[in-house]
Amino acid sequence: MQKLDYLKETPSQTAGPYVHIGLTPNALGIPGIYPVDLGRSPVRDGARGERITITGRVIDGAGMVLRDALFETWQADADGIYPGNDPRGAADPNVTGWARVAADFDTGIWRLDTIKPGRVPFPDGRPMAPHINVWLVARGVNLGLQTRICFDDEEQANAECPVLTRIEHKARIPTLLAKKTGPGEYSFDFRLQGEDETVFFDI
Repeated sequence: MQKLDYLKETPSQTAGPYVHIGLTPNALGIPGIYPVDLGRSPVRDGARGERITITGRVIDGAGMVLRDALFETWQADADGIYPGNDPRGAADPNVTGWARVAADFDTGIWRLDTIKPGRVPFPDGRPMAPHINVWLVARGVNLGLQTRICFDDEEQANAECPVLTRIEHKARIPTLLAKKTGPGEYSFDFRLQGEDETVFFDI
């Protein structure tokens, strides 16, 4: 049997900036791979519910805005039903639930146009607060970070949410809340380290 104990671990590499070449080539200025980048919106025309726009930035521990950040989202429809997880057939057919969002390479600002999701039941039946699940990668982030975006104008739902109420350090809950800035408009920054670091989940 061949001994392989002399082999050394291959050096790891960061996720970016090359991640955009395969995932969002049109945004990077490389046309012809896809007609449009996959996952541009989690909803189609005719989707039920309140149309909303969320904008924000990804900020590192030094306070720098990461202009090459990218994240994917997964959400329920306005009735709290995930696509493909509805035995009754009541899910909104115009909500795909999935989106891929790239920050603007000049400003670092990202934008997600969607509908506000409904309250999805926790495994024990209690309703969670309306939220959008997020998987985030960026230069220097070797493993994708898992978090969620909730909404600061859902006070009662947030207070009852079995996920938010489980967070031991209550002062950090606001790091998961998108701030309403106008009708149908919200602002949300992901902070990777330091003061006001976003709560990330070990999933």
